[in-house]
Amino acid sequence: MDGKLVSQAVKDRLKQQTDARRAACKKLPHLAAVLIGNNGASETYVASKVKSCSEVGFTSTLIRLAEDISEVQLLNKLTELNEDFDVDGILVQLPLPKHISEQKIIETIYPSKDVDGFHPESVGRMVQGLPTYYPATPYGILLLLEHYKIETKGKHVVVIGRSNIVGRPISIMLSKNEYPGNATVTVCHSHTSHLKEICLQADIIIAALGKPEFLKADMVKEGAVVVDVGITRVSDPSKKSGFSIKGDVDFADVSTKCSYITPVPGGVGPMTIAALMMNTFKACAAKDSV
Repeated sequence: MDGKLVSQAVKDRLKQQTDARRAACKKLPHLAAVLIGNNGASETYVASKVKSCSEVGFTSTLIRLAEDISEVQLLNKLTELNEDFDVDGILVQLPLPKHISEQKIIETIYPSKDVDGFHPESVGRMVQGLPTYYPATPYGILLLLEHYKIETKGKHVVVIGRSNIVGRPISIMLSKNEYPGNATVTVCHSHTSHLKEICLQADIIIAALGKPEFLKADMVKEGAVVVDVGITRVSDPSKKSGFSIKGDVDFADVSTKCSYITPVPGGVGPMTIAALMMNTFKACAAKDSV
């Protein structure tokens, strides 16, 4: 499953919709991204999001703040963005410096601008099946399954990992009573017994545990669909950068048994950004009646 191809298709549709809004003299989507410090990976992620905004015709604002900014100062900046009508979505790039409470930051962003889908109200609405913004990575996985018309109804999905960012939300989203969904979902984690046996029962495996090449071919049944969410930098002297990017799935080993599999990079990563763009567009369109 080619995340680059599918994400481009999503962005092409969004550009058409944004162009139509421009032609109708309607408000254009505006994403505000907050980047704290100089974390290399965060810089790369935010740059990709800003570039995607430009591609689809959104307005974007990148707010760079010093590593030593106080929690109060950051909260004040988020309050400003909350009150700015022109800003539709607010993204605070994680991880944050240790002296700042991640949870407090997440809870400060208005749910109406929570395009990352992390606010407790957004999560609660997702659990109850109410309209909300889905977390971008699980939403991207749904868009990928939908594009490739992967059947989920009645299928056994095994999710390896229980994070609030991927594992827990995707388990809820794939059990909902609509497509993609209606699956029977098993969530596995570090304390799960007989993990290999459970994985061998799965029609779809979503690996989101953060351990490079953890999932091997002997854990996957013939014809299964495998979605690799992991992305870890592994030391690699043969590379000019000194590292290579590995997923949670041993791609070379597992791909021989799968009907579909996502690569790393180029799989779920681009879909996460496409889903973020979708959420930002929805947040903007929600203001049409205001």
